[in-house]
Amino acid sequence: MKAREIVVCALFAALMGVGANIAPLLTIGGVPVTLQLLFAILAGGLLGSRLGALSMFAYLFIGLAGAPIFAQFKGGLGSFISPTFGYIISFIFVAYIVGKFFEHKQKWFSYVGAGFLAIAVNYLIGTNYMYFAYMYWVEAPAGFSYLIAWSWMVAYLPLDIGVTILSLVLIPRLQKAIKFQPLHKHLT
Repeated sequence: MKAREIVVCALFAALMGVGANIAPLLTIGGVPVTLQLLFAILAGGLLGSRLGALSMFAYLFIGLAGAPIFAQFKGGLGSFISPTFGYIISFIFVAYIVGKFFEHKQKWFSYVGAGFLAIAVNYLIGTNYMYFAYMYWVEAPAGFSYLIAWSWMVAYLPLDIGVTILSLVLIPRLQKAIKFQPLHKHLT
């Protein structure tokens, strides 16, 4: 890896840590409200699929190593059994998918499609992980079911749609403002 690639991956891993703790005390159904989806989409859109996913993997690895960079300032191997750990895993895929769209599509509607696909992937991985965590290794809230797990996500949907649209508007503007050439265009 080139030094520039290492630096931008580290930067987005750090931004995820900040985004995880913007509103550390606000939770819905045990899922904290964060800006992580914003930074995962930005990582994919600005860095491309490979480096975007790598930056999200670095974030996951740093948190599992013990740095308190996950939501609510948590970290360590115990995070793996947290019901919300699936959302952290999903950010790797979110960045990769968005990066692929930005690498290969040049129409605004394909970027919007990428954003909504990112939300769907985030919810599919995260909510299913949460359901299985509550069913098999963490005590579930009273009356918990698969339907309840998904109903909790309805409260997040407006925020996630807004954050996704914001990130898709920011990506080209950030590229212009800082004269940023996406790294995926420089790869051979």
